Amino acid sequence: MGPNKSKVRRLPLLPLRGLLVYPSMVLHLDVGREKSVRALEKSMVDDSMILLCSQSEVNIEEPTTEDIYRIGTIAKVRQMLKLPNGTIRVLVEGVVRAEINEFLANEEYYEVQVKELPEQENSDPEIDALMRTVLSQFEHYINLSKKVTPETLAAVSDIDEPGRLADVICSHLSLKIKDKQEILETIDVKDRLEKLLSILNNEREVLELERKISQRVKKQMEKTQKEYYLREQMKAIQKELGDKEGRAGEVEELRAQLAETEVPEKVKEKIEKEIDRLEKMPATSAEGGVIRNYIDWLLGLPWSTFTEDDLDINRAEEILNEDHYGLEKPKERVLEYLAVQQLVKKMKGPILCLVGPPGVGKTSIARSIARSLKREFIRISLGGVRDEAEIRGHRRTYVGAMPGRIIQGMKNAGSSNPVFLLDEIDKMAMDFRGDPASALLEVLDPEQNSTFSDHYIEVPFDLSNVMFVTTANVVHNIPRPLLDRMEVLYIPGYTEIEKLHIGRNYLLPKQQKDHGLQEDQLVIEDQALMRIIREYTREAGVRNLEQQISAVCRKAAKQVVSGESNTVHVDFDSIKEFLGPPKFRFGVAEEFDQIGAVTGLAWTEVGGDTLVIEVTVMPGGGKLTLTGKLGDVMKESAQAAFSYTRSRVEQLQIAPDFHEKVDIHIHIPEGAIPKDGPSAGITMATALISALTNIPVSREVAMTGEITLRGRVLPIGGLKEKSLAAHRAGIRKVIIPKDNEKDIDEIPESVRRELTFIPVSHMDEVLEHALVKPVGV
Repeated sequence: MGPNKSKVRRLPLLPLRGLLVYPSMVLHLDVGREKSVRALEKSMVDDSMILLCSQSEVNIEEPTTEDIYRIGTIAKVRQMLKLPNGTIRVLVEGVVRAEINEFLANEEYYEVQVKELPEQENSDPEIDALMRTVLSQFEHYINLSKKVTPETLAAVSDIDEPGRLADVICSHLSLKIKDKQEILETIDVKDRLEKLLSILNNEREVLELERKISQRVKKQMEKTQKEYYLREQMKAIQKELGDKEGRAGEVEELRAQLAETEVPEKVKEKIEKEIDRLEKMPATSAEGGVIRNYIDWLLGLPWSTFTEDDLDINRAEEILNEDHYGLEKPKERVLEYLAVQQLVKKMKGPILCLVGPPGVGKTSIARSIARSLKREFIRISLGGVRDEAEIRGHRRTYVGAMPGRIIQGMKNAGSSNPVFLLDEIDKMAMDFRGDPASALLEVLDPEQNSTFSDHYIEVPFDLSNVMFVTTANVVHNIPRPLLDRMEVLYIPGYTEIEKLHIGRNYLLPKQQKDHGLQEDQLVIEDQALMRIIREYTREAGVRNLEQQISAVCRKAAKQVVSGESNTVHVDFDSIKEFLGPPKFRFGVAEEFDQIGAVTGLAWTEVGGDTLVIEVTVMPGGGKLTLTGKLGDVMKESAQAAFSYTRSRVEQLQIAPDFHEKVDIHIHIPEGAIPKDGPSAGITMATALISALTNIPVSREVAMTGEITLRGRVLPIGGLKEKSLAAHRAGIRKVIIPKDNEKDIDEIPESVRRELTFIPVSHMDEVLEHALVKPVGV
């Protein structure tokens, strides 16, 4: 066969699926299709030559002439072997390219007329250069690809013929049949090398990308494997230490806890959802700790845990009397609540507000209520709270978020129906962080608190079974909407008799016990106790009294330990040795009737008090000076008293132009206690008239009441506390406004007996009782 002659032949055709054979390529084929087997048999009968053409689609079982590429390779069948499963394995060797001219009619196998397409051998420097470049690129490809062995490069490098070089290299590349067919169909050697070069370039780029990706994946895999390995090690270590398995154990524990805890359905769903989130969290995630904390809070709240109320009224009364002396009204109110509870099984918890001076037992009565009901007792102090989040909690998004004090208190109580004391509700403040008093509105409203919402907990909590008790020193500092939701019980100060009883039966035994003294090691006589009450304390409550008794006990303990005396006896005179000189003068009523000095009665946060209002008149030009720590209301009372006096100059026989010729100075001593509130009008007017008329004021009289410009006397508040202060000061007559007569009933019998109340409705009556002689006499 001449090198450039095109020979036409008639050959059997073997269609290939997913394969392509180049000239000079040796390959094993498995042949199974009947037509293909018959084509092979025909070839073996003739000269063992057969045409191999690829199918355009791999999965076509019976290809038509349309499905077979026109250019293929004439090959020689070198060997043929029948396999047990019926297929035939053949060894073929590609000889030359050929093009199908025509498909011949043959039912048994494919038969074609082909034209051979021999290689054109031409030497050309450009082809040499292309061959070198192709080899160099193939070398790169081999280095990147693990599919081709380095020996292949050595074998390929020895090939001199450019066309054959292209075919051999192409046969080693992992290309699609379509691309391989394109090389087969390129008859021109130079074109074939260029096409191959382009394919090699693309392949190399793809391989580089693959390599980068695989390195990245490998690194990631190594990291993940390392983490997995370390985690498994950690589990093993925890197991050895007897620990449950990390996060999985934690989640298991929480699920078990949830199953045991009785919670409302909605809350249960919420907890389950959070546990699922926790389970999916990586062990190292900070968020895991936040979720765990939240689940702990939800599980720790007493959703349906109740203590059983002890509704025995007689027992409750015994407990209340055992803990406190006096305080009839608060005790009565608690017993009423118990009685209603007995009749109605479920009652919206009342909200009591105990208002009174310090040291009268507001906090301890709340504790006694809990004891008498056999309920848990929780106390939180609201003094100085100025952040709404203290009541309602912080949102969970904040670092270190926590529920508010109400929910914290409920968790500590461990039951849904404790007695909850909100101490010092009048001491709350308000600033840029919100208004805590407004946040309390929901807590203290029986209509709303069954679905109390805390920012942290996020699910409603039922506070309707809680018995809320609040305490305050003064009502006017409590915001109105909050006050409306509460039932106010005023706890006034104690009388001297009550203090004596409390000191003897409650404070002294407690302090003796606290100081390790036996009952017979310290004896304090009643006169000594009364002297402590009168001359060493001045208060509405008994806190200072307890401190003074404590001081006596300390000194007595020292005497007992040092062996001076085994029994310490304290009487009226020896009290000075224990407590030093008296701090207060008992009976501060004036010793003489004085001009321009009147004893007034004032109400302060610590109870009632007496104060002496003094007026001095000096020659001058009509200047009115007010001194002492006075509030605005007090200054207005002084102006009203001054104007009233000027309007009554004729009746009072005062010079009509006195206000132009004299300077008037009104002074209220003992400036430590701010005196405010309209109740000193008549006191100032009396002192002013006494100074201007030069008539003394009776030292036995104290007074309280407000004055109008026309001399009418207006009612005041806090009469009980003021009366106790007058009684403490040794005063016998108290002038009060006529409208306050109804309040006399509230004053303890022991005090009422020793005081004479003079109700007045006009300033003229005040002067009649207060001045030692009538005006003009």
